[in-house]
This record gives sequence, C-alpha cells and structure tokens, in this order.
Amino acid sequence: MFNIMIVEDNEQLQKEISNLLVNNGYNIIRVSEFNNIPKQVKENNPHLILLDINLPYDDGFKICTEIRSSSSIPIIFVTSRNTNIDELMSITLGGDDFITKPYNTQILLARINALLKRAYPNEKSMDIIEYNGVRLNTLSSKIEYDGKDVELTKNELKILHYLLINRGKIISRVDIMEYLWDSALFVNDNTLTVNITRIRNKCEDIGVKDFIKTKRGQGYII
Repeated sequence: MFNIMIVEDNEQLQKEISNLLVNNGYNIIRVSEFNNIPKQVKENNPHLILLDINLPYDDGFKICTEIRSSSSIPIIFVTSRNTNIDELMSITLGGDDFITKPYNTQILLARINALLKRAYPNEKSMDIIEYNGVRLNTLSSKIEYDGKDVELTKNELKILHYLLINRGKIISRVDIMEYLWDSALFVNDNTLTVNITRIRNKCEDIGVKDFIKTKRGQGYII
C-alpha cells in the first residue's frame, strides 16, 4: 500500500484530503510541524508528497528544492495559488504535477494514481484488490473468483471497494453512505440495502458465499 505525505497547514482541508485518500486505499502521513519538512520526508520515506505552497516557516517552493537535492520522491503541488508563474515555478523546481484548489477529488485521485504508476512500476497496482481468492478489478468493474467473474454497477463497485480496503473492520451504513456522497454517488438507506443484496447475490453467482457479513446494529464487515 502506498504512503502519501500531506503537507497542508489548513487542518480542515488536511482532514478532507486524508479521508479521501484513506477511503481509496492509501496510507497517509500527516504533517503537523512545519519547521523542517525535508527532515520529516527522510524519516518517513513516503511514496508521494502532496505539497501546499503557502506554509508556515518555508514555502512549498523552498521545501521542494530541498527535497529534490536528495530525493526523487514524486511531488504534487496542491495549492490555491493558480497563476501561470506559480505553476511554472512548481515544475521548474522539481514538482511532478500542479493542482489548484478547489480541486475535483476524482481528478486528484487520478493524478496521484497515474504518478504512482510511473514512479513505481513494479509495485502492486491499486486497480486490483485481492482477498481470500477474490479479486476486485476497479478498471473493469468486475469481481473475479476461481476463473469466474461478474460485472458490478458503479454503486456496487464503490461499496465493495470501500469494504475491501477496510476489510477486518465493521463499517457502518452511515459511513458507506457518506463515502458514496463524497464520490458524487447518492444513495439512501433503502438503496444501500438493495445494493448490498445485489453484491451478495453476484458474489454467490461466482461461488463466493458469505463474503459480506452483517453485524446487527453496527454495519458490515468483510
């Protein structure tokens, strides 16, 4: 699993990005002290850094320059500064990408995924999640088991993906609905029940039984 360091001093925005990344299968490293970011990068050795420009102590440009003196870790600038000069400076100083706030969450995730694939071609792809012989392929929107596969709808894919990346944990119905809301997929309580039932039926169609368990009054767990 990839580790992403978030260098953002706005606590609310840092929390939003953290939740987005965790919900999509990434580990996150939150920065709370901003006086020596390059040192923290060396200590934590993340796979990728999301870096703001306007920060306490040193700005993102200086931090990027210092990191680049000893490391080629991918860096994406995520900033409210949106001039051509800012973007040019970011790329010139060694940044790999530049995204302005407010950003589209799916575009941010796509940029992160694309950059990780280029930087770490031998790492296991985030597009396929495997558990107990079951493979979820997010690119083809299919669940596969023992040579058989079945296609999932967009809602079914997002629900199963969320449960799989949180496997071993009980996930409440409210958490699932909030996750779908953040993904611009809107479901109510009844619709969620229908989707869970359909996922279970499709799993059984390819020989996977009792894959999603219900914890009464708590939620679901894989």
